[in-house]
Amino acid sequence: MNKKQHVSPKHPRAASIETREKIIAHHDSSVLATAGLIAHGRGEAFDYLIGEKTGAPAFRAVKAAATSLLLAKHPVISVNGNAAALVAEDLVSLSEVTGAKLEVNLYYRYPGRETAIRTVLEKAGAKEVLGIGEAASAKLPEIGSERRRVDPRGILKADVVLVPLEDGDRTEALRKMGKTVIAIDLNPLSRTAQWSSITIVDNIIRALPHLVAEVRRQKDMSRRELEEILHSFDNRQNLGSEIKLINKRLSDLAEKGVYIPEVVELYEHLEEDASKSN
Repeated sequence: MNKKQHVSPKHPRAASIETREKIIAHHDSSVLATAGLIAHGRGEAFDYLIGEKTGAPAFRAVKAAATSLLLAKHPVISVNGNAAALVAEDLVSLSEVTGAKLEVNLYYRYPGRETAIRTVLEKAGAKEVLGIGEAASAKLPEIGSERRRVDPRGILKADVVLVPLEDGDRTEALRKMGKTVIAIDLNPLSRTAQWSSITIVDNIIRALPHLVAEVRRQKDMSRRELEEILHSFDNRQNLGSEIKLINKRLSDLAEKGVYIPEVVELYEHLEEDASKSN
């Protein structure tokens, strides 16, 4: 068991370190598989590339995702270990405002993981959690992993599935079954991002609160207004915008060489001292 490290609020990476500590704690409690630690690190690297903030393309995807959930007949929120560890309260809030069911779906169904995740969701206020144990009795086609096991009351009958922090195989399978898939993925090049109907390229700890707020904002809109929002969204174009955003950000940084203001000031100070000494 790892001892939780104290993080000073003055540390420049305090929020990131706190998130890592949360991930580690949930790994120790069996909510996360070890592979989830690797997945989190990979996502954090892409978060650097987008500037660790929610960009315009992500907000457009959030808007379309909220609309899709509100128009759905049987929306389901798929929950894995990382999502439960990071945004359990937001997942429950989204479930409540959309009427979407919460279903645990895992690549690694180690003994105790499903119930550990259910406990986290229930502590966050969930009244019902699908996909636990024998309840995941149905199977999705063309999937070889434990991801294929789904609940007949949930993902199997769903028309819209939110798959935060997902793998590409199941996203592809769900799309081929005719379901609308909403992904939250920091990597716009991943198979999940590419196969999804709507991809929110953002950190889940920012995206989920935005999504909950957007659903609440759209609640009073007419069906015609909602359909117009969805009709105007093109995931392929939006992913292209995300990649262009990353490209521009990297190009701008390459021109500057250094982008942290304090470091820039230090370089300028040293260069000034060097010129005086010459």
